[in-house]
Amino acid sequence: MKALVYNGPGLKTIEERPVPQVRDAGDAVVRITKTTICGTDLHILKGDVPSCAPGRILGHEGVGIVDIIGTGVTAFAPGDHVLISCITACGRCEYCRRGMQSHCATGGWILGNMIDGTQAEYVRIPHADTSLYAIPEQADEDALVMLSDILPTGFECGVLNGKVAPGSTVAIVGAGPIGLAALLTAQLFSPARIIMIDLDEARLAVARRFGASDTINSGARDAAAALMEMTGGRGADTVIEAVGVAATFELCQLLVAAGGTIANVGVHGAKADLHLERLWSHNITITTRLVDTVSTPQLLRMVEAKQLDPEQLVTHHFAMADMMDAYDVFSRAAETQALKVIIEAADPAAARSAA
Repeated sequence: MKALVYNGPGLKTIEERPVPQVRDAGDAVVRITKTTICGTDLHILKGDVPSCAPGRILGHEGVGIVDIIGTGVTAFAPGDHVLISCITACGRCEYCRRGMQSHCATGGWILGNMIDGTQAEYVRIPHADTSLYAIPEQADEDALVMLSDILPTGFECGVLNGKVAPGSTVAIVGAGPIGLAALLTAQLFSPARIIMIDLDEARLAVARRFGASDTINSGARDAAAALMEMTGGRGADTVIEAVGVAATFELCQLLVAAGGTIANVGVHGAKADLHLERLWSHNITITTRLVDTVSTPQLLRMVEAKQLDPEQLVTHHFAMADMMDAYDVFSRAAETQALKVIIEAADPAAARSAA
């Protein structure tokens, strides 16, 4: 089968790999129909995620068809159409019982990190009963790929951790896919104002189309001063950091209102300063989180009911044979105006006989 393989910082190749097999009773092997690329994959390629070793097949998002199952799988059968969660959860350990599946004792974020991932024609999913979701009939696969990771990430790590509330003011720093996912889901809580901040005017235009009430181009003006002017000097009740660099985290500290919350979503590969000399008396909360995907069933129902339309995040489509081109387009988003790219398997049934 074809697979996109990480070979060390800055190195990736498309390789022929054996089709994975069931190893444990709870495993399922899924034939991928659609997958995508995440900003976290770019962090891996930069060397920011040391847990991902060279030789790993990347990817932790996708939809597909169950191919084979282990003897312990009871919720799914071969032929079932499924959504793959970016978080693998046993459902039984202490962390899973606390709703922290991202810290599952035998799972968590392992796909495309500590075990081979979804940017391939087949993938092995441990704990399949609690790590896959049945896809409703007639569902839009492009939309559902967004539910593997970015929609629950924006919702859980940004909106829920940020305590977005009716009538509040929300600032989102970073109008990439995760920031836009936070924008889409923040509107479920009816904040009075959502202010999107980014350097890219094209992405800010998308944010306005998606429902942002205001936008600030931080390359053209002082973002903190602009937001304070918009809010009468008060700041934002919720500030969502959706980039993952020191400068944006430090900017968030200038934007937050007294009593407000900074919800960090971005993946940070370097240290960032915390300005307690200014914030110690500010009554703020700072939250961090890796997505647990506890909200996936809820988001699935909202997408099925057309209360959410994550398909609008998709800007480009590629065949699996063209994954290198997909990475090139995704990594140059400022030039290509890419948000999420969909990578589609052609007819991967031949992959098993070719492997």
